[in-house]
Amino acid sequence: MAKAETVILNRIRVALSGLAVTFRNHVGMLRDERGQVHKFGLFKGSSDLIGWQSVTVTPDMVGQRVAVFVAIEVKTPTGRVSREQQTFIDKVREAGGRAGVARSPEEALTIIQNGMSSPESSEACCGAVLEGC
Repeated sequence: MAKAETVILNRIRVALSGLAVTFRNHVGMLRDERGQVHKFGLFKGSSDLIGWQSVTVTPDMVGQRVAVFVAIEVKTPTGRVSREQQTFIDKVREAGGRAGVARSPEEALTIIQNGMSSPESSEACCGAVLEGC
């Protein structure tokens, strides 16, 4: 990840610290000195930050708390979302999780609080991917 993205990612983690538990999800593979491949992270396309947000459910569940899965793909203002990343975000949302693309701590807070990216973020990154750019 580029240094600029790392700075944004760290700012997002600080901003979310009271609202959600997040973990850095490095994805990739390396060869060791014997040439053996070691894969790490969830899988290609999974978001940079994953974790959960503890929420109190509706009264019909008598105040039980549940963990809602959270996935945030961090991008710079000009960064693009890959098809695999967008698919992961879409699948998390379809399953009831909160996921999206954040280019700032404010956008990450919107994802956590509202369950989706801001319209500006979605148009800037996701529209290009869905159109095949």
